Amino acid sequence: MTKHALQKDPLNAIITGVGGQGNVLMAQLFGRALTDKGFAVTVGDTYGAAQRGGPVSSHLRISKQTLYSPLTPSGQADIIISLEPVEALRVLGGWGNPGVVVLSNTRPSYPFDVTSGGADYPALADITAAAGELAQKTLFIDASEIALEMGAPVLTNTIMSGLAVGLDLFPITADDFIAVLKNQFDDKKFNLNHSAFQKGLDLAASNKWSN
Repeated sequence: MTKHALQKDPLNAIITGVGGQGNVLMAQLFGRALTDKGFAVTVGDTYGAAQRGGPVSSHLRISKQTLYSPLTPSGQADIIISLEPVEALRVLGGWGNPGVVVLSNTRPSYPFDVTSGGADYPALADITAAAGELAQKTLFIDASEIALEMGAPVLTNTIMSGLAVGLDLFPITADDFIAVLKNQFDDKKFNLNHSAFQKGLDLAASNKWSN
């Protein structure tokens, strides 16, 4: 993706995770940044469970001028960004195609049936291998580890946002997204989120797509 250029119309992105990870806010911030750049954007959320810990996906459909229906049609995602690795596979199963790119955090969020011993959670190597077979390009990064080092696990979504912008997944610049962060948060929270976003940009500069 070239900055400021929309290579496909509509560009269909899905930001996914589990309840409490902040992917809905992440999608809203991208939506605002894209709208500020003059794009027509619709955002739609889907919830697998109405509680913290259930799967949540936010669909962004981005166009030069057309407002599309909010949910991406099956098999037509161009970008999948996941804050949880198994959720990346789940969304790939419903909306993936050979041309999709997948960016995912590697830190798992175990559902109740796993923590209770009723089910097994797949190994990360198996998740990344499966994603690689289903997508054109993939990148799995432990953004949660960096957020923990910063003392705030909730910053995982902001780090992933910086990574996505740094990889040119959306037709916006870092400054475009930072402006939205500035409007969203008070000074203290902005400074923290700005630092997290910059760490995401740095990750983009030092990592390459798989496949």
